[in-house]
Amino acid sequence: MFRIGHGFDVHAFEEGRPLIIGGIEIPYDRGLRGHSDADVLLHTMADAILGALALGDIGKFFPDTDAAFKDMDSKLLLAEVVEMMSKKGYRIGNMDAVIMAERPKFRPHIDDMRNVAASLLKTDLSNVNIKATTTEKLGFTGRGEGIASEAVVLIEKVEE
Repeated sequence: MFRIGHGFDVHAFEEGRPLIIGGIEIPYDRGLRGHSDADVLLHTMADAILGALALGDIGKFFPDTDAAFKDMDSKLLLAEVVEMMSKKGYRIGNMDAVIMAERPKFRPHIDDMRNVAASLLKTDLSNVNIKATTTEKLGFTGRGEGIASEAVVLIEKVEE
């Protein structure tokens, strides 16, 4: 049995925070505002998996009103969601994600992000695709106000 899920997330830039995307710190003059480390890419991956499982979204499990999740490392968040998926008897078929931002440039970091994501998703690197695009200077991402990300996942039932 196969199921698909979709994730979407947005975070605004904020001074004085590191920029964490895909589980790695990217050199930049600003980070992203959020209750956790605001890793927009890992959040979309987690939401895609939760969607495929029909379990809601990360806000249901990691609410921004709970101090326990303040400044949480999103790698831990995604790992917990992957554990939920495993307990339900599923594994990653493939994950495809996109980061939308004018700056910084992500191409030099994509391979490292894929390695981190594949490890967290407990799947082969060949099952994880991450790409980045600009929005041609349109919208909030085009004005450099923040970063958006989307992900789609196919999960498959583990044969018993």
